[in-house]
Amino acid sequence: MKRFKKIIVGTFLFLFVGICIAITINYPKLEIISGFSAKNMSSSVFLGHRSLEYTDKTDHDVPNVRLATDEVDKQNKYAMANVFGFKERKAIYREGLGSVLIDEDFDEKEPFLIPKRTFSKTNLPYPYGDLPQTDTVFENIDYDKIDRTVASIFDTNGEDIKKTRAILVLYKDQIIGERYIDGFDKNSVLLGWSMTKSVLSTMYGVLQSQGKIDINGKAPVVEWQNDGRKAITINNLLQMNSGLKWDEDYGSISDITKMLYLDRDMTAAQIHKKAIHKPNENWLYSSGTSNLLSGILRKQFTTHQEYLDYPYREFIDKIGMHSMVIETDMAGNYVGSSYAWATVRDWGKFGLLYLHKGNWNGTKIFDPSWVDYVTTPSPTSEGDYGGHFWLNAGGFYPDAPRDMFSANGYQGQRVFIIPSKDLVIVRFGLIGDAGVDFNRFLEELIGAIDNTP
Repeated sequence: MKRFKKIIVGTFLFLFVGICIAITINYPKLEIISGFSAKNMSSSVFLGHRSLEYTDKTDHDVPNVRLATDEVDKQNKYAMANVFGFKERKAIYREGLGSVLIDEDFDEKEPFLIPKRTFSKTNLPYPYGDLPQTDTVFENIDYDKIDRTVASIFDTNGEDIKKTRAILVLYKDQIIGERYIDGFDKNSVLLGWSMTKSVLSTMYGVLQSQGKIDINGKAPVVEWQNDGRKAITINNLLQMNSGLKWDEDYGSISDITKMLYLDRDMTAAQIHKKAIHKPNENWLYSSGTSNLLSGILRKQFTTHQEYLDYPYREFIDKIGMHSMVIETDMAGNYVGSSYAWATVRDWGKFGLLYLHKGNWNGTKIFDPSWVDYVTTPSPTSEGDYGGHFWLNAGGFYPDAPRDMFSANGYQGQRVFIIPSKDLVIVRFGLIGDAGVDFNRFLEELIGAIDNTP
């Protein structure tokens, strides 16, 4: 009996020590986990208009994040999260700016600026207005195959592999395919994650077209002027080949997770990184670079209000993407790496703007040369990346056209633009290439357009 008790005591002691070790190892991660959960919950509830329960069950059903416990105060518009009672974090919602994860030093009562927006309506059908599209039948399209192909990317019969939420297919400005899971529709606002990088790039395209910036000029970063980093250009930053060190690991305490869930000013994270290569020698994907570009963008304006207004006035609202909201950090900077929300149809407008080389129904948003720029492969990217857009020049999707380029986001958010096929495809979901065969999906869609029934 005594021996049995010793075994029990020993087992419990072993488990206790194991738990203590696990807590010690993972404790520093808890602030990031609860930060992600609070921020995403606040945005999902107050921007996406989804419930706490739904968000916990779907968006937060991923390793580590599922450990967090959330609560939402709808009256005061904030979300709180903690992990087993530790490291509680808070995110607040502000109309016009979206949700922001705050720290203990943030003054919630301090007045804040919001973008001034123009929500104009036109008596035109989508995509150039708000009216329903007129029925258009293309003789070269197999519509049954379009429907089957779109359906194939959604889960059926209890599957939970593809996790697609929405698909939109646009051909010659016409919707030829559109589908949503239950609970989502054409009015649902969805997070693009890193598709925001392509939105940020567009702001530079507009500035360049207006003659207000030279992307080949040196990056205006004071901290770099006394070392080799002073050679870095805005072009190097847009092409992700500045040579600066960065760790883009979402599963650990890394540069990206610290920036998104700990930093007050996200534009500063990349500034303080050392150069480990010369510009143009090494391509490295970096969300810190995108937020640095957001900070450089802010420097182009005299006031904070001008900075906030610019993307909406000169680009977003001009093409009727009125559902779009780009969230800011605590310092008031647009989080250009990750936090743009919009409806699927508005993301489709974004793709069409690039398909038409910056011309929006007769209005020039940016020069056609900007499309040539963003689709030129960045040195050492093996044809996979351009100016804050992903490319297929290297054949990442072997059965899709090489001229295809796309805005890509975490968990498989996509806006595919295929100029040779006059085609834009938007996909939203909760998993990317690990659960979806995008290559086959693209091949079959294109095949349905090239062949008549």
